[in-house]
Amino acid sequence: MRQGSFQWMKSVNKSTILNKIRKEGPISRAQIARETSLTPPTVSSSVKELIEQKIVEESDFGQSQGGRKPTMLVINNQAFSIIGVDAGPESIECIVADLAGKVLKRSETKLQLPIAGQEFIDVLKDCIEEVLETKDPVIGIGVAMHGVVDVAAGTSLYAPNLGLSNIPIKEELEKAFGLEVKVENDARAMALGEYWFGNHGEVESMLAVNVGSGVGAGLIIDGKLYHGSSDIAGEIGHMTIDLHGEICECGNRGCLQTFVTGPAIARKVADNSVETPLTAEKIFEGAIGGNDEFAAILIEAGRAMGVGLTNLIHIVNPEKIILGGGVSKAERFILPAIRETIEASALTPAASRTKVEVSKLGDDATLIGAVTLLLVDVFE
Repeated sequence: MRQGSFQWMKSVNKSTILNKIRKEGPISRAQIARETSLTPPTVSSSVKELIEQKIVEESDFGQSQGGRKPTMLVINNQAFSIIGVDAGPESIECIVADLAGKVLKRSETKLQLPIAGQEFIDVLKDCIEEVLETKDPVIGIGVAMHGVVDVAAGTSLYAPNLGLSNIPIKEELEKAFGLEVKVENDARAMALGEYWFGNHGEVESMLAVNVGSGVGAGLIIDGKLYHGSSDIAGEIGHMTIDLHGEICECGNRGCLQTFVTGPAIARKVADNSVETPLTAEKIFEGAIGGNDEFAAILIEAGRAMGVGLTNLIHIVNPEKIILGGGVSKAERFILPAIRETIEASALTPAASRTKVEVSKLGDDATLIGAVTLLLVDVFE
């Protein structure tokens, strides 16, 4: 069964009630009424509909305060599933997840470069087709795409690592599958996934930084993803760290990403002209094995990252910074250097203590973020 847009859940009351149950369930109808200032009859009738739609179910966790034990409400996480896609730059990964972000099925397709726009769309469709045979109704498809994305139109405006621009992802996928499709920049999707599923407690503002073959960030302000006026908020890879540094692929000198990405770290090894060029991963393995030169390269990357993050702390002052992406796996060398740099450079004692952590969602952080793009729609 395929499900179009979930218009039936769009009423403000239902969203309020759903979000309350998601965050605080098991919870009783009476408590929802007390804490949302909705009237008990409104709560009752909305809950009745939500139970009919199978997204909410009754559970018997309630404690009696004397008298009858209240019937508690929880989200039925298995009611619907969502497809999440992490698109590029080397491969396309697709998952089916439930409403709690639990992965039920996955598939992956390696990309053969160079690739044309239509080929890219075809690979996307094939990957989605592979995971779509699921018996639960699907709410929609979330796509996390690297590069610059026009979120409203669902178009990839510029995907530098693929050399592609103006790919109408939303339009093509909605036509193919008859499902609602949301497209977002990969780092911003990751930030949203972290905010929902990263176990960070009640934070209002958070910066999630994805460091892999590029550097992107997603900024959560007042619990919402911040896009900026033309959808490029979070392009921190192109923040200038050194006016006289090496030339970046964007044409400017000394961008953050010429210091901290996987390829940048690999380039820093002096004898990297050996038969097989080293990767950042090999450098990390060497550093763990006791190679001091490799360890120093990773620590230096951590310092550069610390400079970039200090700049961001001064501009947006987030409560917490989360690191994800391949390079974050070298945390034992990079993280202490980041923390020391922030501690030494941030303006105030409070700012210098900004928490910096590595994502616990691991390699799936962006995929879980892609799924969350649709959850925001359902719950909020």
